[in-house]
Amino acid sequence: MSAPRLLLVTPTFHGYWRAISSALQRRGYAVSSHLYDRRNAAGKIGEKLGRELPARLGLRSATTSDHTERAAKAVRSFRPDILLVVKGDILGADFWAAASGIPRRALWLYDELRRTSHTPVTLRAAGPIASYSPLDVADLRARGLESLHVPLAHDTDTDISARSAQSEVVFVGAKYPKRESILTTLYAAGVPVRAYGRDWSGHPIDRARTWRLRGSRLPTGRDLLRQDAYAVMAAATAALNIHGDQDGFTMRTFEVSGVGGLQLIDRADVTDHYEPGREVLVFDTAAEAIDLSRRALADPTWARRIREAGRARTLAEHTFDHRVTFLERLWA
Repeated sequence: MSAPRLLLVTPTFHGYWRAISSALQRRGYAVSSHLYDRRNAAGKIGEKLGRELPARLGLRSATTSDHTERAAKAVRSFRPDILLVVKGDILGADFWAAASGIPRRALWLYDELRRTSHTPVTLRAAGPIASYSPLDVADLRARGLESLHVPLAHDTDTDISARSAQSEVVFVGAKYPKRESILTTLYAAGVPVRAYGRDWSGHPIDRARTWRLRGSRLPTGRDLLRQDAYAVMAAATAALNIHGDQDGFTMRTFEVSGVGGLQLIDRADVTDHYEPGREVLVFDTAAEAIDLSRRALADPTWARRIREAGRARTLAEHTFDHRVTFLERLWA
Protein backbone atom coordinates (compact mmCIF):
# COMPACT_ATOMS: atom_id res chain seq x y z
CA MET A 1 0.00 0.00 0.00
CA SER A 2 1.37 3.41 -0.95
CA ALA A 3 1.84 6.09 1.69
CA PRO A 4 -1.03 8.59 2.05
CA ARG A 5 -0.26 11.81 0.20
CA LEU A 6 -0.39 14.76 2.60
CA LEU A 7 -0.15 18.41 1.59
CA LEU A 8 1.10 20.74 4.31
CA VAL A 9 0.01 24.34 3.67
CA THR A 10 1.93 26.47 6.14
CA PRO A 11 3.58 29.80 6.86
CA THR A 12 7.37 29.94 6.86
CA PHE A 13 7.30 30.97 10.58
CA HIS A 14 10.90 30.32 11.66
CA GLY A 15 11.08 27.08 9.67
CA TYR A 16 8.85 25.05 11.99
CA TRP A 17 7.17 23.59 8.92
CA ARG A 18 10.28 21.44 8.39
CA ALA A 19 9.85 19.85 11.82
CA ILE A 20 6.16 19.21 11.17
CA SER A 21 6.89 17.74 7.74
CA SER A 22 9.65 15.49 9.09
CA ALA A 23 7.43 14.20 11.90
CA LEU A 24 4.65 13.44 9.43
CA GLN A 25 7.07 11.60 7.16
CA ARG A 26 8.32 9.50 10.05
CA ARG A 27 4.68 8.69 10.73
CA GLY A 28 4.40 7.24 7.22
CA TYR A 29 2.99 10.07 5.10
CA ALA A 30 4.26 11.21 1.72
CA VAL A 31 4.46 14.92 2.46
CA SER A 32 4.60 17.89 0.12
CA SER A 33 4.82 21.38 1.65
CA HIS A 34 3.49 24.68 0.33
CA LEU A 35 4.73 27.78 2.13
CA TYR A 36 1.97 30.25 1.45
CA ASP A 37 3.82 33.36 2.64
CA ARG A 38 7.27 32.68 1.21
CA ARG A 39 8.64 35.90 -0.29
CA ASN A 40 11.76 37.05 -2.09
CA ALA A 41 13.49 40.34 -1.22
CA ALA A 42 11.04 42.37 -3.29
CA GLY A 43 8.16 40.58 -1.62
CA LYS A 44 9.50 41.41 1.85
CA ILE A 45 9.65 45.10 0.94
CA GLY A 46 6.11 44.83 -0.36
CA GLU A 47 5.02 43.27 2.93
CA LYS A 48 6.47 46.22 4.81
CA LEU A 49 4.83 48.81 2.58
CA GLY A 50 1.60 46.95 1.81
CA ARG A 51 0.74 45.47 5.22
CA GLU A 52 2.91 46.62 8.12
CA LEU A 53 3.05 50.35 7.34
CA PRO A 54 -0.71 50.71 6.67
CA ALA A 55 -1.41 48.79 9.89
CA ARG A 56 0.76 51.22 11.87
CA LEU A 57 -1.03 54.16 10.30
CA GLY A 58 -4.47 52.69 11.00
CA LEU A 59 -5.18 52.11 7.32
CA ARG A 60 -6.38 49.04 5.46
CA SER A 61 -3.55 46.86 4.23
CA ALA A 62 -3.05 45.45 0.79
CA THR A 63 -4.80 42.19 -0.08
CA THR A 64 -3.09 38.82 -0.04
CA SER A 65 -4.71 37.49 -3.18
CA ASP A 66 -1.38 36.18 -4.47
CA HIS A 67 -1.01 33.98 -1.36
CA THR A 68 -4.53 32.66 -1.89
CA GLU A 69 -4.10 31.96 -5.59
CA ARG A 70 -0.84 30.06 -5.14
CA ALA A 71 -2.14 28.01 -2.22
CA ALA A 72 -5.37 27.12 -4.04
CA LYS A 73 -3.33 26.06 -7.07
CA ALA A 74 -1.15 23.85 -4.85
CA VAL A 75 -4.24 22.04 -3.52
CA ARG A 76 -5.74 21.54 -6.97
CA SER A 77 -2.51 20.37 -8.58
CA PHE A 78 -1.32 18.08 -5.78
CA ARG A 79 -4.77 16.60 -5.03
CA PRO A 80 -3.70 15.18 -1.66
CA ASP A 81 -5.36 12.43 0.32
CA ILE A 82 -4.99 14.67 3.38
CA LEU A 83 -4.68 18.45 3.68
CA LEU A 84 -3.16 19.98 6.81
CA VAL A 85 -3.27 23.77 7.02
CA VAL A 86 -1.20 25.57 9.65
CA LYS A 87 -2.75 28.90 10.69
CA GLY A 88 -3.89 29.89 7.16
CA ASP A 89 -5.82 32.95 8.24
CA ILE A 90 -4.55 35.21 5.44
CA LEU A 91 -5.84 32.80 2.79
CA GLY A 92 -9.01 33.87 1.02
CA ALA A 93 -12.22 32.26 -0.20
CA ASP A 94 -10.71 30.65 -3.31
CA PHE A 95 -8.30 28.66 -1.18
CA TRP A 96 -11.00 27.45 1.19
CA ALA A 97 -13.16 26.48 -1.77
CA ALA A 98 -10.30 24.34 -3.06
CA ALA A 99 -9.71 22.91 0.42
CA SER A 100 -13.35 21.90 0.79
CA GLY A 101 -12.80 19.41 -2.03
CA ILE A 102 -10.43 17.40 0.19
CA PRO A 103 -12.56 15.29 2.57
CA ARG A 104 -9.69 14.55 4.97
CA ARG A 105 -8.46 17.96 6.01
CA ALA A 106 -7.59 19.82 9.22
CA LEU A 107 -6.39 23.16 10.54
CA TRP A 108 -3.69 23.62 13.21
CA LEU A 109 -3.53 26.94 15.09
CA TYR A 110 -0.54 28.11 17.13
CA ASP A 111 -2.15 31.41 18.14
CA GLU A 112 -5.40 32.48 19.77
CA LEU A 113 -8.30 32.93 17.36
CA ARG A 114 -8.70 36.57 18.36
CA ARG A 115 -5.23 37.23 16.95
CA THR A 116 -6.03 35.70 13.57
CA SER A 117 -8.17 36.79 10.64
CA HIS A 118 -10.26 33.63 10.66
CA THR A 119 -14.03 33.98 10.34
CA PRO A 120 -16.87 31.56 11.08
CA VAL A 121 -16.90 30.81 7.34
CA THR A 122 -13.20 29.89 7.11
CA LEU A 123 -13.31 27.89 10.34
CA ARG A 124 -16.18 25.77 9.04
CA ALA A 125 -14.44 25.32 5.68
CA ALA A 126 -11.23 24.22 7.40
CA GLY A 127 -12.62 20.97 8.74
CA PRO A 128 -11.57 19.71 12.19
CA ILE A 129 -9.38 22.16 14.11
CA ALA A 130 -6.41 21.65 16.43
CA SER A 131 -5.37 24.55 18.65
CA TYR A 132 -2.74 25.21 21.27
CA SER A 133 -5.34 27.23 23.18
CA PRO A 134 -7.61 25.22 25.54
CA LEU A 135 -10.02 28.16 25.75
CA ASP A 136 -10.35 28.33 21.98
CA VAL A 137 -10.96 24.58 21.81
CA ALA A 138 -13.82 24.95 24.28
CA ASP A 139 -15.22 27.88 22.28
CA LEU A 140 -15.00 26.02 18.98
CA ARG A 141 -16.74 22.98 20.44
CA ALA A 142 -19.50 25.25 21.79
CA ARG A 143 -20.01 26.46 18.20
CA GLY A 144 -20.45 22.87 17.07
CA LEU A 145 -17.02 22.59 15.42
CA GLU A 146 -14.84 19.53 15.89
CA SER A 147 -11.77 20.69 17.80
CA LEU A 148 -8.81 19.17 19.63
CA HIS A 149 -6.28 20.65 22.02
CA VAL A 150 -2.77 20.00 20.68
CA PRO A 151 0.06 21.80 22.52
CA LEU A 152 3.08 23.12 20.67
CA ALA A 153 6.34 21.19 20.70
CA HIS A 154 10.13 21.00 20.60
CA ASP A 155 11.88 20.46 17.28
CA THR A 156 14.39 17.65 17.72
CA ASP A 157 15.54 17.86 14.09
CA THR A 158 17.34 21.20 14.43
CA ASP A 159 21.03 20.77 15.19
CA ILE A 160 22.56 23.20 17.66
CA SER A 161 26.23 24.05 17.95
CA ALA A 162 27.83 23.83 21.37
CA ARG A 163 28.59 27.14 23.09
CA SER A 164 30.61 27.82 26.19
CA ALA A 165 28.51 28.37 29.29
CA GLN A 166 27.44 31.98 29.71
CA SER A 167 26.75 33.62 33.07
CA GLU A 168 23.66 35.41 31.80
CA VAL A 169 19.91 35.11 32.10
CA VAL A 170 18.62 35.42 28.55
CA PHE A 171 15.38 36.16 26.80
CA VAL A 172 14.86 35.41 23.11
CA GLY A 173 11.78 36.84 21.43
CA ALA A 174 9.62 39.85 20.79
CA LYS A 175 9.57 42.84 23.13
CA TYR A 176 6.29 43.37 24.98
CA PRO A 177 5.78 45.62 28.05
CA LYS A 178 5.62 42.75 30.56
CA ARG A 179 8.81 41.21 29.19
CA GLU A 180 10.66 44.51 29.17
CA SER A 181 9.52 45.28 32.72
CA ILE A 182 10.78 41.96 34.11
CA LEU A 183 14.11 42.15 32.30
CA THR A 184 14.63 45.75 33.36
CA THR A 185 13.91 44.84 36.99
CA LEU A 186 16.38 41.93 36.89
CA TYR A 187 19.02 44.15 35.31
CA ALA A 188 18.52 46.88 37.93
CA ALA A 189 18.95 44.22 40.65
CA GLY A 190 22.35 43.27 39.26
CA VAL A 191 21.33 40.06 37.49
CA PRO A 192 23.30 39.73 34.24
CA VAL A 193 20.67 39.67 31.48
CA ARG A 194 20.60 39.84 27.71
CA ALA A 195 17.61 40.12 25.38
CA TYR A 196 17.86 38.84 21.80
CA GLY A 197 15.72 39.88 18.86
CA ARG A 198 15.12 42.66 16.39
CA ASP A 199 12.68 44.40 18.76
CA TRP A 200 15.47 44.83 21.33
CA SER A 201 18.52 45.34 19.16
CA GLY A 202 20.05 48.77 18.70
CA HIS A 203 21.55 47.85 15.34
CA PRO A 204 20.47 50.40 12.67
CA ILE A 205 19.03 47.69 10.42
CA ASP A 206 16.95 46.23 13.25
CA ARG A 207 15.70 49.65 14.30
CA ALA A 208 14.64 50.32 10.71
CA ARG A 209 12.92 46.93 10.47
CA THR A 210 10.93 47.64 13.63
CA TRP A 211 10.22 51.35 12.99
CA ARG A 212 12.23 52.52 16.03
CA LEU A 213 14.58 55.47 16.53
CA ARG A 214 16.66 53.88 19.30
CA GLY A 215 17.43 50.52 20.86
CA SER A 216 16.88 49.12 24.34
CA ARG A 217 18.83 50.22 27.41
CA LEU A 218 19.37 46.57 28.31
CA PRO A 219 22.24 44.41 27.05
CA THR A 220 20.93 43.01 23.78
CA GLY A 221 21.74 40.84 20.80
CA ARG A 222 20.41 40.79 17.27
CA ASP A 223 17.87 38.40 15.75
CA LEU A 224 18.97 34.79 16.00
CA LEU A 225 18.36 31.93 13.66
CA ARG A 226 16.41 29.28 15.51
CA GLN A 227 19.38 26.93 15.87
CA ASP A 228 21.42 29.81 17.30
CA ALA A 229 18.60 30.70 19.71
CA TYR A 230 18.64 27.09 20.90
CA ALA A 231 22.39 27.28 21.49
CA VAL A 232 22.09 30.56 23.41
CA MET A 233 19.35 29.19 25.67
CA ALA A 234 21.26 25.97 26.33
CA ALA A 235 24.46 27.82 27.26
CA ALA A 236 22.88 30.53 29.42
CA THR A 237 22.57 30.36 33.19
CA ALA A 238 18.81 30.43 32.64
CA ALA A 239 16.33 31.32 29.91
CA LEU A 240 13.19 33.34 30.64
CA ASN A 241 9.88 32.29 29.15
CA ILE A 242 7.48 35.20 29.65
CA HIS A 243 3.94 34.94 28.34
CA GLY A 244 1.54 37.72 27.49
CA ASP A 245 -2.22 37.51 27.11
CA GLN A 246 -2.16 33.81 26.22
CA ASP A 247 -3.77 30.71 27.61
CA GLY A 248 -1.80 28.31 25.44
CA PHE A 249 1.89 27.66 26.04
CA THR A 250 4.37 29.09 23.54
CA MET A 251 6.79 27.00 21.52
CA ARG A 252 9.54 28.33 23.80
CA THR A 253 8.04 26.35 26.71
CA PHE A 254 9.15 23.11 25.08
CA GLU A 255 12.26 24.44 23.35
CA VAL A 256 14.09 25.81 26.40
CA SER A 257 13.79 22.52 28.26
CA GLY A 258 14.23 20.50 25.07
CA VAL A 259 17.69 21.92 24.41
CA GLY A 260 18.74 21.44 28.02
CA GLY A 261 18.23 25.01 29.17
CA LEU A 262 17.15 26.04 32.66
CA GLN A 263 13.67 27.43 32.12
CA LEU A 264 12.23 30.25 34.22
CA ILE A 265 8.56 30.43 33.28
CA ASP A 266 5.82 32.77 34.50
CA ARG A 267 2.96 30.23 34.39
CA ALA A 268 2.13 28.05 37.40
CA ASP A 269 -0.27 26.03 35.22
CA VAL A 270 2.73 24.58 33.40
CA THR A 271 2.06 21.55 35.62
CA ASP A 272 0.15 20.02 32.71
CA HIS A 273 3.51 19.64 30.96
CA TYR A 274 6.35 19.91 33.53
CA GLU A 275 6.88 19.54 37.26
CA PRO A 276 7.81 22.92 38.79
CA GLY A 277 10.90 22.85 40.95
CA ARG A 278 12.13 19.62 39.40
CA GLU A 279 11.91 20.14 35.61
CA VAL A 280 11.32 23.92 35.29
CA LEU A 281 11.33 26.91 37.62
CA VAL A 282 8.17 28.98 38.02
CA PHE A 283 8.05 32.64 39.07
CA ASP A 284 5.08 34.88 39.67
CA THR A 285 6.85 38.19 40.33
CA ALA A 286 10.06 39.83 39.18
CA ALA A 287 11.37 39.44 42.75
CA GLU A 288 10.92 35.66 42.49
CA ALA A 289 12.69 35.67 39.11
CA ILE A 290 15.59 37.56 40.71
CA ASP A 291 15.88 35.00 43.54
CA LEU A 292 15.78 32.04 41.15
CA SER A 293 18.33 33.65 38.83
CA ARG A 294 20.71 34.32 41.69
CA ARG A 295 20.43 30.74 42.91
CA ALA A 296 21.09 29.40 39.41
CA LEU A 297 24.19 31.59 39.16
CA ALA A 298 25.42 30.44 42.58
CA ASP A 299 24.49 26.74 42.41
CA PRO A 300 25.14 25.23 38.96
CA THR A 301 24.79 21.67 40.29
CA TRP A 302 21.20 22.35 41.38
CA ALA A 303 20.52 24.06 38.06
CA ARG A 304 21.97 21.14 36.09
CA ARG A 305 19.62 18.64 37.75
CA ILE A 306 16.62 20.70 36.65
CA ARG A 307 17.99 21.12 33.13
CA GLU A 308 18.49 17.38 32.74
CA ALA A 309 15.07 16.49 34.12
CA GLY A 310 13.33 19.05 31.90
CA ARG A 311 15.10 17.80 28.80
CA ALA A 312 14.26 14.19 29.56
CA ARG A 313 10.57 15.04 30.02
CA THR A 314 10.54 17.00 26.76
CA LEU A 315 12.08 14.22 24.69
CA ALA A 316 9.72 11.69 26.25
CA GLU A 317 6.48 13.65 25.74
CA HIS A 318 6.77 16.99 23.95
CA THR A 319 8.26 16.64 20.46
CA PHE A 320 6.58 17.15 17.09
CA ASP A 321 6.53 13.38 16.69
CA HIS A 322 4.30 13.20 19.76
CA ARG A 323 2.02 15.97 18.49
CA VAL A 324 1.51 14.37 15.07
CA THR A 325 -0.02 11.32 16.72
CA PHE A 326 -2.69 13.62 18.16
CA LEU A 327 -3.23 15.50 14.90
CA GLU A 328 -3.99 12.23 13.13
CA ARG A 329 -7.22 11.97 15.10
CA LEU A 330 -8.56 14.87 13.04
CA TRP A 331 -8.45 12.97 9.75
CA ALA A 332 -8.45 9.32 10.85
